[in-house]
Amino acid sequence: MIAGCPHETSVPISARAGGGAPWRRILRGALALGLAGPLAAAADTAPPSGGTFAIRASKALLCELDGRQAIDGALVLIDEGRIAAVEAEHDLELPEGTPVLDAGASWVMPGMIDLHSHVGGPRGYNDAVFQVNSGLRVSSTAIAGNARLRRPLAAGITTILYIPGSATNVGGQGVLLKTRPGSFEEILVRDPGSLKIAQGDNPKRWGYRMNRALMNHHIRTALRQGSAYAERWEAYEQGEAERPERRLHLDVYRDLRSEEIAISTHTQYFQVVLATLRILRMEFGFPTFIDHGSFDSWLLGGVAERIGVPAILGPREVMWPTNPGRFPVDGRAEGCAWGFQQQGVSLIGFNTDAPVLPQEELPLQSAMGVRYGFDNSRMGAVRGLTIVPATVCGVGDDLGSLEAGKVADLVVLTGDPSDPRTSVQWVWVEGELVYEQAAGERPW
Repeated sequence: MIAGCPHETSVPISARAGGGAPWRRILRGALALGLAGPLAAAADTAPPSGGTFAIRASKALLCELDGRQAIDGALVLIDEGRIAAVEAEHDLELPEGTPVLDAGASWVMPGMIDLHSHVGGPRGYNDAVFQVNSGLRVSSTAIAGNARLRRPLAAGITTILYIPGSATNVGGQGVLLKTRPGSFEEILVRDPGSLKIAQGDNPKRWGYRMNRALMNHHIRTALRQGSAYAERWEAYEQGEAERPERRLHLDVYRDLRSEEIAISTHTQYFQVVLATLRILRMEFGFPTFIDHGSFDSWLLGGVAERIGVPAILGPREVMWPTNPGRFPVDGRAEGCAWGFQQQGVSLIGFNTDAPVLPQEELPLQSAMGVRYGFDNSRMGAVRGLTIVPATVCGVGDDLGSLEAGKVADLVVLTGDPSDPRTSVQWVWVEGELVYEQAAGERPW
């Protein structure tokens, strides 16, 4: 019994409550992951899952967008898949009989989110016959619970933006998915989750090897058509025009115009990012985020911040002084996150471009950012794995932080997620336990 919690039922790690239908779901998930280990040994050793329970941890990383960031000696109360309360343990009285997982010296944080992933289905899904594929839906190729999502889940990554590849200028529509086992309907967060646009070098390899002027022409033409379509529907919904003809491949632009989703943009060099900012945001006004932001592109951070374009950086996190003729850096190594932060960008996140880097190395991307100059004094690294990507892709009201009312996607781990020595112990998605570390060993 602890002060302020007179009605709790303490469940130390050595004697956890369990049983019933939630236990069967835990066992199925563990077996599907191939990580059952001691979790499958006996029902009476299972951590809480489903219903109402609480987690006691030495520190809770809250990651609120504009509020609290961390609490020492924390209790997190979960009720039917949502967070009911997060407070210091002496300030929270639990309902009578609430099972409590005592995580000891471990920390608890929100599930991590990667906004650039190709491992939700077959690798590198593209339709490269045409350079504009606004209607292509990558969700049709998603494979729920596929083997390449096991390690990301074990790393605490609970949501990914699965997107088309970058073979074409307008690649198609991404989809936000949970990494947990289950059916497509169970793991779906939002479809579409973004519109993928690729600028830079990859589309140049197509066909007759386009230059950037032709690529920009393709993008402008597609956005002009999509914007006009969305405006016609908006006029109809306001009673100012007749009902337009439905064009399924252009419906995504209605989502963009209403700012329900954003454009995820494969863009990396200074001149390419400049075209991204000018065309997508300044000319057409669509919500957009920089997806890569490598090399010298950080020099445009001030412009990006003024027009409201966040930066989701990776997998190149450092520009080495190996090409002084093209990138004069006076012999220093420049961190991308450091550069965008120096320019005043307030929303900086990280990505892996999995499988370019393994999805489970998302926390390592934030560690690289800190190692090469990113100021982490205000938890920028962990925010870049949680609330920043959640906000950027339009699901910040439900995901990305530990706040009352949000979905209970939770990770218990041994310390700072940006420290490569940290190990994930438990993961819950929507209040259901979906991963437990086997025998205290990391799976990679």
